[in-house]
Amino acid sequence: MNVWRERALWGVALGGLLVLVVVSLGLGRYRVPQGELMTVLLGRDGAMPETRRTLLHSILFATRLPRVASAVIVGAALSVSGAGFQAVFRNPLVSPGLLGVLAGAGFGAALGIVAGASPMSMHLLSFAGGAVAVAAAVGVARLFDAASMLMLVFGGLVSTALFTALLSLLKYVADPDKQLPDIVFWLLGSLTQATEADVVVMAVPVAIGVVGLTLCGRMLDALAMGDDEARTLGVPVGVLRYGVIAVATVLSAVTVSVAGMIGWIGLIVPHVARLLAGPCNARVLPLSACIGGIFLLVCDDVARCVSVEEIPVGLIADLLGVGVFLCVLRLIRRGWVE
Repeated sequence: MNVWRERALWGVALGGLLVLVVVSLGLGRYRVPQGELMTVLLGRDGAMPETRRTLLHSILFATRLPRVASAVIVGAALSVSGAGFQAVFRNPLVSPGLLGVLAGAGFGAALGIVAGASPMSMHLLSFAGGAVAVAAAVGVARLFDAASMLMLVFGGLVSTALFTALLSLLKYVADPDKQLPDIVFWLLGSLTQATEADVVVMAVPVAIGVVGLTLCGRMLDALAMGDDEARTLGVPVGVLRYGVIAVATVLSAVTVSVAGMIGWIGLIVPHVARLLAGPCNARVLPLSACIGGIFLLVCDDVARCVSVEEIPVGLIADLLGVGVFLCVLRLIRRGWVE
């Protein structure tokens, strides 16, 4: 890829993300004019009336900034997780839910709601559920044939089916007036309850995960040629595969524990990144993070502004994701058949 083209691509991606973040801070049920928004962000609000300045600071920094930051982090984490899974399995249709992490995290969160756990305990239960689900999938694969990628996929199917059934059982026993609506709304995906603490909790593991997977980009490129070829190049295939799966699982579980079930991002965004940057995983992974953050932030803006009652962002992501996938399907298909 041409150096100048790559720099221009990164400039457009990062610049677009920054502009979108600023615009998103002004959107919502209470719209903030762009002039006042920039005045506050640039710290030139000293001449404002005290009541107006206090109101704007409360809206922008206490309410919207954590939500906007959460949207960027969640979108980035799901996109990088999907790109990592696709590289490891050498399959363009793989998404973060392949090994059951989404079903397990959903079960953990629903268990927390039924048990009346605190928000932090519910986040921990959701993360633990996703980790246990993936561990179960890997355990099934190792029970039959540890070296088979096909058995790992079968293990994921078994784990997904198990935790989906357990989630349905929790829905059945949940209080239909109090607990069941909370479970359903959480499973639809939402950023309405994102806080500064959630941003801090997500930011560190997501940053480490994105950087770590990006540093493994060259080895993932070698893995694309096949296990035997990768071993001849000195790549520790087993360690790399399960390491990427572990990191991608952590990225997915952390975000699901905060934002609920949000699909399509981990499947579509890596393909868009490959269309723009080529097949090199060292470029695809960080670009996926940037595009994923942009995509989910757009979805959240639509969810906040399209109607009086806020729509769950997971539904908007599904609807927009289908449209984006259909738009790029023809271009993606060329790479599949070559």
